[in-house]
Amino acid sequence: MQHESGRAEARDVAPDAAEGTPMTTDAANSAPEDPYLWLEDVTGDDALEWVRAHNEPTVSALTSGSRFPVLEAEALEVLDTDDRIPYVRRRGDHLYNFWRDAANPKGLWRRTTLESYLTDAPEWDVVIDVDALAAAEDENWVWSGATVLRPEYRHALVSLSRGGADATVVREFDLETRSWVEDGFVLPENKSSIGWIDQDTVYVGTDFGEQPDGTSSLTTSGYPRITKRWTRGTPLSEAVEVYAGEVDDVSAGAGYDNTPGYERHFASRSTDFFNALRYELRDGELIHIDVPTDAHSAVRWDWLFVMPRSEWVIGDQSYAAGTLMVFEYEEFLAGGRVATVLFAPDAHTSLSDYSFTRSHLILTTLRDVQTEVSTLVMGTWEEIATTGLPELATISVLDTDPDDSDEVFWSASSFTTPPSLLYGDSGGAVEVIKQSPAFFDADDVVAEQRFATSDDGTAIPYFVVRRSDVQSGPTLLYGYGGFENSLTPGYMAVAGRGWVSRGGIYVIANIRGGGEYGPSWHTQAQKSGRHKVYEDFSSVARALVSEGLTTPEQLGAQGGSNGGLLMGVMLTRYPELFGALVCQVPLIDMRRYHLLLAGASWMAEYGDPDDPEQWAYMEPFSPYQNVQRDVDYPHILVTTSTRDDRVHPGHARKLVARLEELGHEVAYYENIEGGHGGAADNKQAAFKSALAYEFLWRTLAPE
Repeated sequence: MQHESGRAEARDVAPDAAEGTPMTTDAANSAPEDPYLWLEDVTGDDALEWVRAHNEPTVSALTSGSRFPVLEAEALEVLDTDDRIPYVRRRGDHLYNFWRDAANPKGLWRRTTLESYLTDAPEWDVVIDVDALAAAEDENWVWSGATVLRPEYRHALVSLSRGGADATVVREFDLETRSWVEDGFVLPENKSSIGWIDQDTVYVGTDFGEQPDGTSSLTTSGYPRITKRWTRGTPLSEAVEVYAGEVDDVSAGAGYDNTPGYERHFASRSTDFFNALRYELRDGELIHIDVPTDAHSAVRWDWLFVMPRSEWVIGDQSYAAGTLMVFEYEEFLAGGRVATVLFAPDAHTSLSDYSFTRSHLILTTLRDVQTEVSTLVMGTWEEIATTGLPELATISVLDTDPDDSDEVFWSASSFTTPPSLLYGDSGGAVEVIKQSPAFFDADDVVAEQRFATSDDGTAIPYFVVRRSDVQSGPTLLYGYGGFENSLTPGYMAVAGRGWVSRGGIYVIANIRGGGEYGPSWHTQAQKSGRHKVYEDFSSVARALVSEGLTTPEQLGAQGGSNGGLLMGVMLTRYPELFGALVCQVPLIDMRRYHLLLAGASWMAEYGDPDDPEQWAYMEPFSPYQNVQRDVDYPHILVTTSTRDDRVHPGHARKLVARLEELGHEVAYYENIEGGHGGAADNKQAAFKSALAYEFLWRTLAPE
C-alpha cells in the first residue's frame, strides 16, 4: 500500500503469541537449563511478586534525595507544557492533533482549521476525550491512532490500547455525529491490521483462529498472515480471503491506494524483517512488482520509485545501495527496466526519506548526519528551490496532502534550538508558524561533531553536547545501532535540563547498524557483522576518555530496546569502559529471544540461535549467557514494562536475576503499564526519566 512517505514503515512490532513458549528445537534443547524461565510468565503471581520486591528498594533509594523530585518536575513540565507545538495532520478541511497535558493525561483527539491553527491560540474542537472514555468504560485506554476514510473524512477507524501495549482494540467512529458507529467495524484486542477500501468495505488482517488446513492465521512472529475483504453489516467470519502469506513469514497483508484516477489494490508478504514480495491485485490476479526484495518502493501515479538496500544490477548497469530511481510503472510490470536516477549516495551522503506533494518530490538527505533538502518537479525531475528552511538543523517533512495540494508542514530543530514548525508550499517559500519554548539555557551550550576510529578502521561520528565551561566530567553516551534507525540532532529538552544544564556531557554515537550513511551502514552490521555495532560503541567510549572529556569512572551509557541489548553487551564484554549503565526495555537472552513476543521477526537482524553456525557468532553477544561471577561490573539500572508486548519483560527480569545470583548488585524498575515505550502517560514518562538521571548522577558524580 502506498504511504505518504516513500520509506518502508518499521516492522518491529509483533503479537505475544509466543509468550512463555518452551524450547523445542535441537539447539534449544542442548542449551543449559534456564532456572529463570518462570520470570517469563509476564503476569504470573510469583513473577509479579519478584517484580514488586525489586521495584521497592530501587524506588525507595532513588527517590529519597532532594534532587529526584526536581528532576521529575522538570521533565513533567516539558512533557505537559501547553506551550509545546501541537503537531497536526491534514484530513480534508481540518487539521487533526492528539494532545496530552496535565489536565488530560490520556489525551484529546481534536481538530481545527488552518486559519485558526495559524493564530497564537487555535480554537480546538475535541473529537474524542480519551480520559472521559477511559473513565466511562473503566478501561486504562491509551491512544494508538486513527485512520480516516478519504475523501469524505467522516468515518475513522480508531485504535485503543490497554495500558500502552501494541495490541489494540479497533472501533469505527463517526466524525459527523461524534459517536461510535452502531454495528460498525469493530475488532477485539489483537495485533490487527485494518484499512479502508470504501465506506462499506475494509481490508482486515487479524487472528482468525485455526484454519481448515490446521495452520494458524498468524505467522510465527505473531503478525496476521491472512487478509480478508470485510463488508459492512456482515460478521467477520464471513469476510472473504484475498491474500495469504506463509506461516514462517514475518507478516502479510493487503491495502488500497485510493489516489483519484490511480486506484489500485496491493498485497505483500514480508519474508523477514527486511525482505518482502510485493504485488498489485488486479482483477483478482496477483501481478508481481519485481523489485529487489530488500528495497524500499512506492507507486505514485504512473511511476514506481525504488531504493534498493543492496547493490542492484540491471543489465550492464549497477546501482549502489541507497540509490533512489524511478521507472514508468506499467513499463516496469511489462519487463522494462529503464531507470532515472533521482539520488545517488556517496561516502558522506545518504537518503533519509522522501515525500510527495501534488507537484513535487521532496528528498531529505543526511550528509555526515546533518540534514539537506532537495525538491524535484514530478515527471521532469528538475530541482527547484525551497526557501526559508533553517541551516544546521535536523529537518523533516511532517505532513503533506499529495492528492490535493503542494502544502507541506516541516519540523526543524537542533540540539540547542527548540523545535519549530514551518509551513508553505513545496518549491516555494517556507515560514515558521509555531515555535516551542526553550527549556534550558542554551546560550553557553556547544554541540560539536567528532569521529572515533573503530576496530576495523572505520570512522564513527558522534556528537558531543556540553556547557562551554565544562571541559570534562560526568558523561552520558547514548546509542542504538540497529534496524537502519538513524540518530540525528534534535532538541534535548529533558536531557538538556536533567543532564547538560547540571554540568553533564551528553554524547550520541552514530554507530553502524543505523542508517546514517545509507543501507550499507546497517547491512554490514547484521547477523555475523553484529560485532561491529559493539566495537563502534566501545571505540567512541575510549575516544571520550582519550580526548580528556571523561574517565571510565565518570562515563555512563544508556540505551533501550535494541539499545538495551547494546547496554547488555557493554556490561558483559566492555565493563572496564563504564562507571554506570542504564539498560531499558532490553533484549538480553539471545538464545530465546526468537521464542518471545516479537522476537521471531528480528532474526534477519540478529540471526537464528537454533542454527549452530549462527549461534556461534551470536553467543558472545548474548548478555544472559555471558554474565560472570568474578568481574567488576559497572553500576547498572535495568528498567522494563510489564505491558511491553514487543520486547518481553522476561529479558530484563532474567538479567537481574542472573546478576544477583552471581553476587552483583543491580537496580531494577518495572512499570506495570506503558508498553514498549515504558510509559503510558507523561507522568510515568517523567518518573522513568528522573529515575535514570538520578541513578546516573549518583553513580557518576557522587556527592
